[in-house]
Amino acid sequence: MFRSLRFRLPALFLAGIALALLIASAVALRLFQDYAREQSVRELQREAAGLTQLFGEQIGKGAQPYGARALERTTGDRIYYVGQSLFPGENSGFRQLPLNIVDVNALPAGRGTVFEFTPVDDDRRYLGVARPFEENNVRWGVFAVAKPRAELQAQWVTLLQRLAFGIVGGLLVAAGLALYLSRRISGPMRQLAVAADQIAQGSYDVVIPDVPSGDEIGHLADRFREMAERLAEADERERSFLMSVSHELRTPLTAIRGHVDALREGVVEDPELRSESLDVIALEADRLSRLVGDILDLAKLDAHRFTLLQEEVDMQALCEQAYTAFSEEARRRAIDYQRDVEARPVIVTDGDRVLQIISNLLQNAFRWTPDGGRIGLSLEHANGNVRVAVDDTGPGINPDERERIFRPFVSQDGAGGTGLGLAIARELAAALGGRIDLESEPGRGSRFLLVLPS
Repeated sequence: MFRSLRFRLPALFLAGIALALLIASAVALRLFQDYAREQSVRELQREAAGLTQLFGEQIGKGAQPYGARALERTTGDRIYYVGQSLFPGENSGFRQLPLNIVDVNALPAGRGTVFEFTPVDDDRRYLGVARPFEENNVRWGVFAVAKPRAELQAQWVTLLQRLAFGIVGGLLVAAGLALYLSRRISGPMRQLAVAADQIAQGSYDVVIPDVPSGDEIGHLADRFREMAERLAEADERERSFLMSVSHELRTPLTAIRGHVDALREGVVEDPELRSESLDVIALEADRLSRLVGDILDLAKLDAHRFTLLQEEVDMQALCEQAYTAFSEEARRRAIDYQRDVEARPVIVTDGDRVLQIISNLLQNAFRWTPDGGRIGLSLEHANGNVRVAVDDTGPGINPDERERIFRPFVSQDGAGGTGLGLAIARELAAALGGRIDLESEPGRGSRFLLVLPS
């Protein structure tokens, strides 16, 4: 439980919120303490200045100043006097401060001085402001106004209580938000983890959660769904490939074995029949060689372990060579086989690989074009590109199948083809710095276009 994302995510979120609130509260408390002390000092300074002026005027008129007790009741602060005796009797209400607390002669004239002390009649600590009293350039004493520091602490306690309520409330809100976010994040993640476990066990038919939020989790779910679909498709292609290859291998091997056994046992004695058997063996052996070569080429392309030559290639001569290789098949099947290769571009590339691409495209065209149909090969050189086009009058390709036919092991015909030709052609074109484009209309044929840089 404690290692799960569902627990750790809200826990870390709450820990971060709590730490931030504590830091903010400490800063706020410190600022409030400074502010409260500054305000108290200002208030005491005003009271000390007013007290000096008030009683100074009474003394200047020769009157006996009284009323300190009344002022204490009004302001709530204590009033002290230190210095020469100007206030006879106890009815004046002034409290006395020891001389060691406030040095009368050391205080600057006309200014209040802040100090802290503990009076003899009280155990509490006081914050006070002392202001000297002078008359006719004679310093008579010091007036002091003080208030308990406990009053300031009482304000701090009130602030702490409010901060505590705020912290608790903030943590509750953060906890609710953290739980909500944790469920939104960890829920789909746990489902994706379960799906990943199933895929790791070889089961690709898994249900991927639909996350319509559009965030990173939704993006991950969409990509994971695509990955599962591609893995399932790849697995299906591999099974189809194994079945197709096993069929392709078994058919020529069976024919070869049958004719070899017949020749070995002397069943075929007619020289003409023996020659036909040897021709069949040779043709089937070539078929096996082509199949194995295609598989090896595809493996090299996938692993990027093939070598490309750089040589000057006469594209007209190369297209003529590819065209001639299928002339006999076109004649035999009464196919209208045309070429338009009047351009004579010479490019630097791998001629054998280019010939292999064009031959694969022509072979695909002859596979799908019915007898009596039409196939065309054309060569163009324009805009810095060499374009070799192969047109056919086959059944055409549906839009949703145009990308799929270039994938390995995909074959749409029922003749047991491995579907490697177009896949190899496309990979080779990309390796040569070019591409293969496809234009097709169902029922009206297809046009495969090889584009190479000149």
